[in-house]
Amino acid sequence: MQELHTDQSEPPGLRLDGITVRFGGLTALDAVSLDIPAGRIVGIMGPNGAGKTTLFNVICGVFPPTAGNLQLDGHGFTPKPHRLTRSGVARTLQGLGLFPGLTVLQNVTAGLAADTRRGLDLLALPGAVARENRLAARAMDALESLGVAGYAAALPDTLPYGICKKVALARALVSEPRLLLLDEPAGGLGHDDIEELAGIIRTVPSDGCSVILVEHHVDLVMEVCDRVAVLDFGRLIAEGTPAHIGADPAVADAYLGVEVA
Repeated sequence: MQELHTDQSEPPGLRLDGITVRFGGLTALDAVSLDIPAGRIVGIMGPNGAGKTTLFNVICGVFPPTAGNLQLDGHGFTPKPHRLTRSGVARTLQGLGLFPGLTVLQNVTAGLAADTRRGLDLLALPGAVARENRLAARAMDALESLGVAGYAAALPDTLPYGICKKVALARALVSEPRLLLLDEPAGGLGHDDIEELAGIIRTVPSDGCSVILVEHHVDLVMEVCDRVAVLDFGRLIAEGTPAHIGADPAVADAYLGVEVA
C-alpha cells in the first residue's frame, strides 16, 4: 500500500487508529488507521460495500468500533450522535436530509440547535426571541456564503435539487465545525454544479477545519483533496496524494476489476 505520512508539524485534526467494526461474522472495517490533519481535505474512495459509510458512522458515533480508537485535536474522542455539534463535528447526508415543513432558513438554523461549543453566548441571552434572532442571523450568514440567501423563506420541496444541496451544506457549515464530513455531496448534480461545489469545498479548510469527502465522482475527489485513501472490503488498500492514487494498480483493480501493469 502506498502511504503518505503526515508531517509531524501539521495540527493533529482527526486520527483513526486501528478502527475495526464487525457485525456478527462480517468485518465491515478491518484495522483502518488514517490521519486527517487540521485544515486538510482527505478523500475516501472505494467501490460499493467498501466500508466508507461505516467509517463515517464510526466517526459520528452511530457504530462504536469493535477495536481501535479515535482522537480529535490530539485528545481521545468517543463520538455521540446527539453531541456531535458541540464536539465540533458536522455531517451532510447522501440525500438532502432537509425538513420539508421548515423553511430554508429554519433548516439551516436547526444546524445550531445543539451548538453549545461556539454558542454559549447565545444561551446567555435574556429571552428566547433574542436568541432565535441571533441563531437566524448566523444561519443567514451561512446561506449568503453559499449564494442562496434569497431562498431563505422558501420550502425545500419548491426548490431545484442543486439549491437544496447548498442548503444542506450551509446547515453543516453554520456551526463552524472543526471536522466536516461530506457524504457524496455531488450526487445528483450536473457538471456546472459540481464545478461550483468544488470551489466551495476548497474554501472550507481556510479556518483550520478538516474535511473528509466520500464521493463517487472521482474527478471531484482528485481535484479538491490534499490526500486520498482507498478502501476495499473494509481494508485500507492505498493512501497518498491524488497523483499517487491515480497511478496505483491496486486502486484500478478495486474500481475496474482489472490489473494495471
